[in-house]
Amino acid sequence: MMAGEYCDIADDLICGKDFKCSSFVRIEKDVVIGDNVTIESFVVVRSGARIGDNVALEEHAVIYSDSTIGSGTKIGIYTKVGKKVVMGENCRFTAFCEIRDNCKLGNNVSMGSRGTLSANTVVEDDVIMKYAFVVTDVPVVGQEKIKSVGTLKKGSRFGANVTIMPGVTVGENSEIGACSQVRYDVPINEVWYGNPAKFFKKREL
Repeated sequence: MMAGEYCDIADDLICGKDFKCSSFVRIEKDVVIGDNVTIESFVVVRSGARIGDNVALEEHAVIYSDSTIGSGTKIGIYTKVGKKVVMGENCRFTAFCEIRDNCKLGNNVSMGSRGTLSANTVVEDDVIMKYAFVVTDVPVVGQEKIKSVGTLKKGSRFGANVTIMPGVTVGENSEIGACSQVRYDVPINEVWYGNPAKFFKKREL
């Protein structure tokens, strides 16, 4: 293990070969880190986290307790991964992203900068979300205790500045155009856009 200056690393850390850790990094108890992992400066990894092989955590990222980061994943600068998140392999998060508690993400998921997934969001494999993408979870403003989230199905794609309203599911291989607000479930293999988003055409695969 190569560690920089001023790190606070728990004695019980389990890490694989070629683990590189920059300065001002905090790693709490009961953390397991795989092979060939790089953690840059000012990163915090909370207790119980599991980090796979070939993972990169960029500056100021935070991985909260009991979350799992799949192999080959890159967590960008200032990105927050909440508690008990399960993230698949080869995911990419650019910068300033927030994946809140109990989210479940498949393999090959990518998100541009400043994206947010509300707690308990399910994202299946091969989903692409461009920058400023948001999954919301409060159907009625002022009633924050009542939450609802849908699912982003396998192969769905989302342009920049897309908002998914509470409880909405977007079907497999569907595509949502930039600057859209999605208020209703989207069937498989369709292209929608607008505010509110509406059906445009079937997607040819």
